[in-house]
Amino acid sequence: MTDFTGLELAQPLLRAIADEGYTTPTPIQVKSIPPLLEGRDLLGVAQTGTGKTASFALPLLHRLAAAGGKAQRNRPRALILAPTRELAGQIGDSLRTYGRHLPLKSAVVFGGVSIRPQIQALARGVHVLVATPGRLIDLMNQGHARLDAVEVFILDEADRMLDMGFVRDVKKIAAAVPAQRQTVLFSATMPKAVQGLADGLLERPVRVEAAPQATTAERIDQKVLFVAKEKKRALLGELLNNDDIARVLIFTRTKHGADRVARHLHQSGIEADAIHGNKAQNARQRALQGFRDGRIRALVATDIAARGIDVDGVTHVINFELPNDPESYVHRIGRTARAGAAGMAISFCDHGERAYLRDIERIIRRRVDVIHDHPYHVAEIVDGPAAQDPAPKRPARSGPRPPSNGKPGGGGRRRNRRRGGGADRRAA
Repeated sequence: MTDFTGLELAQPLLRAIADEGYTTPTPIQVKSIPPLLEGRDLLGVAQTGTGKTASFALPLLHRLAAAGGKAQRNRPRALILAPTRELAGQIGDSLRTYGRHLPLKSAVVFGGVSIRPQIQALARGVHVLVATPGRLIDLMNQGHARLDAVEVFILDEADRMLDMGFVRDVKKIAAAVPAQRQTVLFSATMPKAVQGLADGLLERPVRVEAAPQATTAERIDQKVLFVAKEKKRALLGELLNNDDIARVLIFTRTKHGADRVARHLHQSGIEADAIHGNKAQNARQRALQGFRDGRIRALVATDIAARGIDVDGVTHVINFELPNDPESYVHRIGRTARAGAAGMAISFCDHGERAYLRDIERIIRRRVDVIHDHPYHVAEIVDGPAAQDPAPKRPARSGPRPPSNGKPGGGGRRRNRRRGGGADRRAA
């Protein structure tokens, strides 16, 4: 298939796609759109940046437009769940872009902002509701969101949804949606927890996969630099003296770490800002817009806050700190090399992070190339292929303690979720 016309989408959708300059569907779109147009349930495994939002948004809009009908007060006909505010907003933008020639209404709801405008939007009636789980539960409990008319139920980034501890909310939401529905679940990785959720929600699904699980885009050039922890900020400054690093996304494990790195860069004369869960939503949006517009060269982010950052032209991703969850590495570096472009991922690895690097190399099934010739190089930490190394003893985590029940993102999550979107305000 060479263009979108072969997918048999409605003409208004094809016009919108052409308006955006898209001509050729991506592999995940070619595999997903036909079965979704047939009304099949679908389980999709796709890396970020592969075009998966259009994979479910286009057939959803096609279905709703073909069925016709006015939007009902507080009763959406389609529901899309996303783990973070940024991703929910990105999906909402895509729906408006692709549906610009259709008489369909959509709304996006998430925590961390006033709930009143969201209540008003639902009261006016929407065909499609995009929501984070915590805020949607609040709206349901207050009687402003009824899910008994939902025909299509979509979960995006399901692995991150579970990592953030939303499994109970997702199950509660799923129980409020009619049993007779079309269900779509997309995930960048497919751990057992996500597979178990899919088994409980999907009925005889079509499984599509754009790339092997937990692999990284071939166009991303991956490098690692061994450096002492206290020299990382100096090394970052040295790297950013290179004008080839034109638009860079920098990852830290903690919110305070993100702020410290952003301040250091700003003091060094580099346009930078940080994005994380302690920042107000409007501050996060300003930082993201500045990064998208090119006014901010470096955006420093935590893993959760970075979900939904869909910015073209990110030339580099720098892991200032390696993630203690190797699958997060896949999500991080997938923010570059999007839409067919090339990109580079550079990771700083100190002595305490050596086990994290080994875990990453196991899950991506390849060695990360080492850069030796930098001013703060220390002795290489890993010898021989990582896949052949014995399992390392993991260093102490610098992030939150794992929950006592052993479930991802569990324990203690619900304490702060009662007002104003709760779980959506948590640390990012």
